[in-house]
Amino acid sequence: MKNIFIPILLLTVLFTSQTYGQTEIGGVSLSDTLKIGDDSLVLNGGGIREKFWLDLYVGGLYLTQKESNAQAIIDANQPMVIYLDIVSGLITSEKMIEAVDEGFQKSTQGNIEPFKNKIESFKSVFSEAIKENDTYTIAYSSDEVTISKNGKKITSIQGMEFKKALFGIWLGEEPADENLKQGMLGLN
Repeated sequence: MKNIFIPILLLTVLFTSQTYGQTEIGGVSLSDTLKIGDDSLVLNGGGIREKFWLDLYVGGLYLTQKESNAQAIIDANQPMVIYLDIVSGLITSEKMIEAVDEGFQKSTQGNIEPFKNKIESFKSVFSEAIKENDTYTIAYSSDEVTISKNGKKITSIQGMEFKKALFGIWLGEEPADENLKQGMLGLN
């Protein structure tokens, strides 16, 4: 009996340790926690950006504590991260830049003039070819948004007001994808 118990126990521990601390969404494993500087963040929620029934990317929202009020998150001056994992080879740099332009138009109700240079800087992140499995981390902390691709810092952009407009792309009144927004808010 002992000879059977030990292998089963080892398999249980191995299997549990591989899945502990991860949430799977659309075939992508999102860590349940991450650190930004000295701050620990928790996965608030995540979802899939779809267009015409095609999965484009998985998005996750990390906050210092769980929150389901989108406007409170947009307005919060505290560390947070939007994580994007590209799951489709159909996303191109051009399409992503177009989507970002549209997102800022909606997020700012067409008032992009105050953010024009910052938006151009943000769009430059997508100038390199985008491939399936590329990841983007959009991290806000200390009045600065830092954007990384595949773990490598690309640029930083100053300003809380820019952060509000940027996070509004996914969490605003007219989000990029309503189901993704609800998922990021932990509501579905």
